[in-house]
Amino acid sequence: MDGAEKGVVGWCRYLFTGLLFPGTADTDTRVRLLPFLLVLLLPAALLYPTRGFHLLEPDEGRYAQIPKEMLERGSWVVPTLQGEAYLDKPPLMYWLVALSYRAFGTTPGAARLVPALCVHLTILAVYLLGRRSIGARGACWAALLLSVAPGFVSVARLLLLDGLLVLCVTTSVLCGFEAVRTGTLKRGWWLLAAVASGLGFLTKGPISEVLLFVPLWAFGFLARGPSVAAGHDGGAGRGPARVAWYWYLVFFGVVFAVNLPWYVAIYLREPQFLKYFFWEHNVMRFLQPFDHLQPIWYYAPILIGGLLPGTILLVAYLWNLLRPAPRDAASRSLAGGFWLLTGAWCVFFFSCSGSKLPTYVLPAYPFLCLALGEYVARTRWNVQFRTRALIGGMAAFLLFVHHVGVPWYAKERSPFGNPELVGRFVADHDVAVVCFPRNCDSLAFYHDRSDMRNVRTKSVNQLLVDCHHRPRTVILFTHSDSFTGFKSTLPPSLEIVESATLKRKVKASLLDKLTGSTPWGLCDMAVVVPKYHVPPKDGAE
Repeated sequence: MDGAEKGVVGWCRYLFTGLLFPGTADTDTRVRLLPFLLVLLLPAALLYPTRGFHLLEPDEGRYAQIPKEMLERGSWVVPTLQGEAYLDKPPLMYWLVALSYRAFGTTPGAARLVPALCVHLTILAVYLLGRRSIGARGACWAALLLSVAPGFVSVARLLLLDGLLVLCVTTSVLCGFEAVRTGTLKRGWWLLAAVASGLGFLTKGPISEVLLFVPLWAFGFLARGPSVAAGHDGGAGRGPARVAWYWYLVFFGVVFAVNLPWYVAIYLREPQFLKYFFWEHNVMRFLQPFDHLQPIWYYAPILIGGLLPGTILLVAYLWNLLRPAPRDAASRSLAGGFWLLTGAWCVFFFSCSGSKLPTYVLPAYPFLCLALGEYVARTRWNVQFRTRALIGGMAAFLLFVHHVGVPWYAKERSPFGNPELVGRFVADHDVAVVCFPRNCDSLAFYHDRSDMRNVRTKSVNQLLVDCHHRPRTVILFTHSDSFTGFKSTLPPSLEIVESATLKRKVKASLLDKLTGSTPWGLCDMAVVVPKYHVPPKDGAE
């Protein structure tokens, strides 16, 4: 270690570049036909054939209904849910699903085509762009590991925003790293990173920039040292490029150009959106969460199971990092170190947030697989049969799960699993339908309704008042105890003339436990009528 590099900074750089990642990157980046076809066809078999299974509550129902209303109303600026402005997220995913509806029809399969394409494009980006930094063989292994990681491929293909966000973040980081990794800023890659980051911003807000710049800055700090200058960075002979301040202005200028038209338009129509979205749904949800509260270790078991079979390889990789043997260290390049650093940053960032959901950590999967892919390609795992057996076995398991298990499970857990019974309550568009205390948007989607109002528990008194002014009111009870509590508050002037329950007895078998006691998002249904009908006031419902 050079004398000028002594101290904490010097030791950190020496640890990163001299001990952990001193090897040189694989320079064979040629795309070969068989690996490319494998990366193209395996995800396609897992993603596309079974997209039409029942919508799952609450997220899939919501994200299917919003673009449906957007298309029906011809309103591409303000997303609406049951006719009311829905301001929780930016609109890129809604736009893409609405375009899919227009092209292929308003069906669950058309809606899920968008996240399926996003997952597939992410896997292809890992292979086609990742090969530039870790070589074609390592990138192929990374893409295959990502293709069979159940926590990624099985979850991100659902109708959620996270699949699109992962595509944008992965592409942005891949392009951003390519722009700086050789020591000279590549402007074209920098601009591509900015476009992808801007689309990520238009999907879920500024998280795409947070997941890009922190690992880039950390890598720039760690990889500039004597060992890199001596030529241990994969042949470049220098560390990553220093990005001048004006190129950051260009980057954020592109991000603003992608986002500004819609943000200005939504502000003119819904001025409360900016404060509601940026402050409450980004800053406050991270610092002072109001829902989805989980401990800091929440993502550990999710990643252990979700990354399989990569979890087995990750244990071997981390053990390899701790071993000082020179022959082991030679398999670890700075590029692989960057991908491990980026994946670790994603996990750390989302773990620090008080508000957690399993899907939040999805952006970590591509980067962890890139680090693992290089490790597999440059160690004995590359030639061992068990590596292929692990990937092939998981692929076969996922094919069964996606083609058989998920459609069966979705039908069992969907509010639309018994369409004749449910249709008897909600099919008549002349009868008001109220969801209490949460939405049941999948039923609105299947029955072509955008007038199913939601009433929270605190507003139950107003619900009772409104029931007096309607000849009939259908109430969908979305919590298991809601119907019981509602009946206890029912005044003598109202009566329930018909009811039905979707609750079922949970037996001891594993399948019975998996299906639960009720579908997700709907437990009971009731028709409430006033004994003495009171006509609504002028302008009232």
